[in-house]
Amino acid sequence: MSESSGQTNFVMCFVDALRGIGCVLKSERNFRIHVMAAVLAVVIGFVLGLSAGEWVAVVLAIGIVMATEVVNTAIEYLADAVHPEMDPGIRRAKDAAAGGVLIASVAAAAVGAIVYLPKLWEWVSKS
Repeated sequence: MSESSGQTNFVMCFVDALRGIGCVLKSERNFRIHVMAAVLAVVIGFVLGLSAGEWVAVVLAIGIVMATEVVNTAIEYLADAVHPEMDPGIRRAKDAAAGGVLIASVAAAAVGAIVYLPKLWEWVSKS
């Protein structure tokens, strides 16, 4: 294998991943909601002047929610392709994957409350 074909394969991995994210963005309403919430969290973070440590917490929370939503969607696509008719095992797998997204989302909301509420309270009380 030549070095250029290795580099091409490396680049194609990113192309494939971006195509997958684009597919989820186009097809999944909940992912679009998560993206809007992430954009809002970032804008508010800049307005409130988050510290480096606060940014780390917020970025990790956003990343975990986005990643779990993409994995949940992948599980749903795969399950539907392999077993399109109703099946209790497939249903449990889909429910478990959705539960992972819920756990990540609740944890992200907790991070948001811990990071943003004191700053918002300080901002409101100054007004």
